[in-house]
Amino acid sequence: MVTREELSLKLIERLGKVKLTTSGSGKQLFVVVAEKDLSTSVDYVFNQLGARLITTVGTDRTPVTGKYEVSYIFSFDRDNLLLVIKVEVDPANPVIESVTPIIPGADWAEREVRDLIGVQPENHPDPRRLVLSDDWPEEVYPMRQDFPFDYQPPKVENARPQLKEKPENTSVMTVGPFFPTLEEPAYFRLFVEGERIVGSDYRGFYSHRGIEKLADKVLDYNRVPFLAERICGICGFVHSCCYCQAVEAAAEIEAPARAKYIRTIMLELERIHSHLLWLGLAGHIIGFDTVLMQSWRIRERLMWLTEQITGNRKTYGMNLVGGVRRDITVDLQQKIKEVLAKIEAESRQVVDAISGDTTLLMRLQNVGCLSAEDARLICVVGPTARASGVDIDSRRDHPYAAYPDLQLTVPVYKNGDSWDRTLVRLDELFVSIDLVRQALEKMPDGPIMAEDPVVPPGREGVSVVEAPRGECCHYVITGTDRPERWRVRASTYPQLQAVPVMFNNQTVADAPIIIGSIDPCFSCTERLETVDVKSRRLKVYTKAELMEACQSGRLDGDSRA
Repeated sequence: MVTREELSLKLIERLGKVKLTTSGSGKQLFVVVAEKDLSTSVDYVFNQLGARLITTVGTDRTPVTGKYEVSYIFSFDRDNLLLVIKVEVDPANPVIESVTPIIPGADWAEREVRDLIGVQPENHPDPRRLVLSDDWPEEVYPMRQDFPFDYQPPKVENARPQLKEKPENTSVMTVGPFFPTLEEPAYFRLFVEGERIVGSDYRGFYSHRGIEKLADKVLDYNRVPFLAERICGICGFVHSCCYCQAVEAAAEIEAPARAKYIRTIMLELERIHSHLLWLGLAGHIIGFDTVLMQSWRIRERLMWLTEQITGNRKTYGMNLVGGVRRDITVDLQQKIKEVLAKIEAESRQVVDAISGDTTLLMRLQNVGCLSAEDARLICVVGPTARASGVDIDSRRDHPYAAYPDLQLTVPVYKNGDSWDRTLVRLDELFVSIDLVRQALEKMPDGPIMAEDPVVPPGREGVSVVEAPRGECCHYVITGTDRPERWRVRASTYPQLQAVPVMFNNQTVADAPIIIGSIDPCFSCTERLETVDVKSRRLKVYTKAELMEACQSGRLDGDSRA
């Protein structure tokens, strides 16, 4: 057990003079270190103190400090403490030492900082472009403050994707960008010897929508939740709640107790909905469509319930900074109890049938294994981590909303295969039902919004919320009327980085199952990238261009999506 004060003393003893600030009722510690001390401090915190890396954030603070800022957010899971190690970077020489050789899970986030801010992670093992499209011009960084939110830079002609070279004596098999078992666009390249996968490459971010830029340039504090809840079609309430809690932590706003209980109820209803949705899709991937039909039939009850609570079949329109917009009346509370009783009984029947299915066991056991050590190094979260024996859950480790008042059971398995990832989610389905019942019994009376919440500029806040897919993190620097910086790290972000490890030495037929086992969310898209199979030339279509091409029955060149 380490406290904020003890951690501060350890860092000062190890690094010498550092700048320390706190936020979030003392549960968040911010440390500014010299660039030369970055690798040392990260190595010390990760390897010696046992902290877990959540994500990395790049921020252009030149209007305030004249510097760029790169922040590494760590979690001390059992100590309810978040540590942010920050380094200030001179815009004249925007280079830092990469920490990816120390923590492989820092890979994508450091590349994203390079893409969006222009800070180069020196000695990064894979310094390819990550977020920006292949035809985006070099030296144009969209998250810098001087980049207009509505500017569209000229596209690079004859751009080619930055793909890994295949190993010797292997063939390449592609999954995506559009594939029958992928609900959204993603591009996996499998390097195979016969039917055996010996390596892989991934190209994603086809649906990058610039939400963070909209928040710091266009929307005010209480419009951002309505954007945040559209980051994901399933975890909308998770993201709006996580954003609001980050602002509340920065501004030291306390949401009323009843609002916290309503948030908890909605978060768990969303988890039930997500796990039933995933269960159906997982059954469909392996050809077990009875599971798809039954789980989605059960899920429909929940969709009707959320419409009665929120006014729509999702969990939209509920959160604001300082509380929630809608109450849960006594009549609705009774309705929730009735619907959950039916969902629980029907789900038990489906789970009992799945658990005893030997064909299903043969398809999922020992498929896509991820060891506990790899899970920690890659920094995976949620059911993926817990199936590998990594016992983390934000609801328990960093309790928020009403979770401090509830009894939570965290299912943990140890084999790290697709079957254990399934078992974690099946267990969590019933844990969530129990948590909603507890919250309904204990929910106090009172207001649902804080009185006149004020957000002072220049403060920082971090929030973590346990989404159905795992821990979601939002980081906020407050500005005048809107965030100066808002960074979102969804739970699929670290999970996808673990997929290449899960692929190793598996068969090609297992690839869709492995991808589906992490319950990936690639998000919705309105643009298309085509690759000419002869020249490898790329073209990215806007919505209007795509409609015109579809109506004419022609795409440019001899191309395949």
